[in-house]
Amino acid sequence: MSAPGQESGTPLLAIEGLSVRFNDTVAVDDIAFEIGRDQRVALVGESGSGKTVTALAILRLLRDAQVTGSIRFDGEDLLVKSERAMRGLRGSDIAMIFQEPMSALNPLYTIGEQIAETIVLHDGVTKKEAYGRAAGLLERTGIPEPRRRIFDYPHQLSGGQRQRVMIAMALACRPRLLLADEPTTALDVTIRGQIVELLLELQREEAKKPGGGMSVLLITHDLNLVRRFAQRVAVMERGKLVEVGTVEQIFEAPQHPYTQRLIASRPERNVVPVLPIAPVLLEARGVVVDFPTRLPGFKGWWHKGRFRAVNDATVSVRQGETLGIVGESGSGKSTLAMAMLGLQRTAAGQIEFQGKPLKSYLGREKLSLRSHLQVVFQDPFSSLSPRQTIERIVGEGLALHRPDLGSEERRKRIVATLREVGLDRTALQRYPHEFSGGQRQRIAIARTLVLEPRVIVLDEPTSALDVSIQQQVLRLLTDLQRKYNLGYVFISHDLEVIGAMAHRVAVMQNGAIVEAGDVDRIFDEPAHPYTRKLLKAALSR
Repeated sequence: MSAPGQESGTPLLAIEGLSVRFNDTVAVDDIAFEIGRDQRVALVGESGSGKTVTALAILRLLRDAQVTGSIRFDGEDLLVKSERAMRGLRGSDIAMIFQEPMSALNPLYTIGEQIAETIVLHDGVTKKEAYGRAAGLLERTGIPEPRRRIFDYPHQLSGGQRQRVMIAMALACRPRLLLADEPTTALDVTIRGQIVELLLELQREEAKKPGGGMSVLLITHDLNLVRRFAQRVAVMERGKLVEVGTVEQIFEAPQHPYTQRLIASRPERNVVPVLPIAPVLLEARGVVVDFPTRLPGFKGWWHKGRFRAVNDATVSVRQGETLGIVGESGSGKSTLAMAMLGLQRTAAGQIEFQGKPLKSYLGREKLSLRSHLQVVFQDPFSSLSPRQTIERIVGEGLALHRPDLGSEERRKRIVATLREVGLDRTALQRYPHEFSGGQRQRIAIARTLVLEPRVIVLDEPTSALDVSIQQQVLRLLTDLQRKYNLGYVFISHDLEVIGAMAHRVAVMQNGAIVEAGDVDRIFDEPAHPYTRKLLKAALSR
């Protein structure tokens, strides 16, 4: 006799009338959809539409929430199961890849310890065998030197590498249902391709086993990934399910106006050509950045070594120009940019702002330099203080760099700058958590813009945003550059975004710049094999 829910026609997961309410706020409103066995379903929609809340409801990980309806996994309603029964399901039968790996990984344990713990807990194997399987999973998810990296701590990995560790942990026990919440947000195009192929391969392997099989619920705003990976698509807007269909139906003939807007949202190139006489604002020549590290030695001993993150890099940014820096996670993009800002103590080489070496800026000149060189980070929620109002966050730099301004004059500048990025004065006394992801990124841009900088480093500024919000932020950055003649260093693994924003592009691999030039030439006639590999991966998404 077959186990409950094992009949061939029964879906692995069936959600009916699911609603999630936080006090008076309805986050998910009476939705229903199914995931068949060995099926791949994508749940798409903008930030705040209820996608992640739906996934957390499946695992019963929502606190202080009223959850109604039914969530049937393998024929059994998860909402009536005991907490002990749910603990047995989590990680083994149902696993989840969380969106933000730095908050999901324990900073006090090595990544090998964290992956091995999951394997030992659910499979009961020895610790030695678990470590071997952990290294194998890291290798399959694209992390180089996995037998060395299992001894690293989360802070020693790049954002993309940490995301791959999360994927390895989720796949460790080969779950029957994988909930993947933005699993490729921080990954470059080649690793995205590897992850997609890995999930497909694992699905094929599990399907061959007696009683095996793995279904996937993919939560994402990457429509290219949806088109390549999913079989069915469910579209959410403001907590409601507005459209469900096959990939072909959704992309070729979307019915709902919201779905039509999502499909039409793509980066648009609208940059102004750089004047031939535009001066060089920031230049780096022969930059080298080394970090100390531990290396394995004879009979298990360790000895001090060094890791070269940037190797002999030379780039420049002119007034009104955007320099795009692309490459895989860990290639040295962000490290080079931080060195150009003078924020890497171990950096060697010559770095100049307006023709003057950064090292020669002293005293008040150095303080002035900081106002001219600004940065917008990838995740605005972690870079904005949750305990400060928007007025204090945006005005903090003014208080430091312009102490001559009175409180009223400072507030006028803050309001004017917020207006520049599309926010009004009602934002002044609010806190970061009260804004959407796109609004928080606008606040982060305002914080740099208020100081009237000459060069802004944009470190993956749109990677965590859904496509329609991404389009708005890119348009804002283009308008600001045109208005203030700003120089941008734009770091991204999204070549479509770089193609829309950059004048010139530098391609990095293993810390070195392997190719650089005008964006049209690099995209149309790439000379280096690695550049061709990146472009091929981007175009095949």
